[in-house]
Amino acid sequence: MDGPAFTRRVPAGEDRERQVCDACGFVAYENPKVVVGSVVGDGEGRVLLCRRAIEPRRGFWTLPAGYLELGETAEEGARREAWEEARARLQLQGLLAVYSIARIGQVQLIFRAGLAEPGVAPGPESLETRFFAWEEIPWDELAFPSVRWALGAWKDAAPGVAGNPPADPRGTGGL
Repeated sequence: MDGPAFTRRVPAGEDRERQVCDACGFVAYENPKVVVGSVVGDGEGRVLLCRRAIEPRRGFWTLPAGYLELGETAEEGARREAWEEARARLQLQGLLAVYSIARIGQVQLIFRAGLAEPGVAPGPESLETRFFAWEEIPWDELAFPSVRWALGAWKDAAPGVAGNPPADPRGTGGL
């Protein structure tokens, strides 16, 4: 038995094409994914990075971050991702940045954090975890532009929540 057929069209009361069920009119909305993560400082000016063990960008350095799961708060998701990627237990210290990455349909919520208990180690999605002093950060080996943005926001320590850089307001600059 086949499932219902969907057609891409503009539903009544809408202004853009959506996937609409031909049988009942149900609209299957396609919305951005939410990514949660943290810039984790060690209290001595160093920041935690994880070398990715998975694609995309395997072997490149990133923050402990990933997709928010259904039923999680953003804070719970950021803590879970830090555990999965760096075996780190975090003390979140507030929202650091919100980034819109329109080209891949993501909204990223990045927290400022410290360790709630000592110790980090690679989780299943990381080849390596390490704290870097600012001048040691492997800038040419960062996985994504938003990692650079978040590190900059962490270093600047400006009040408020950071957003996309003015030169890339929609997150379309790519690598």
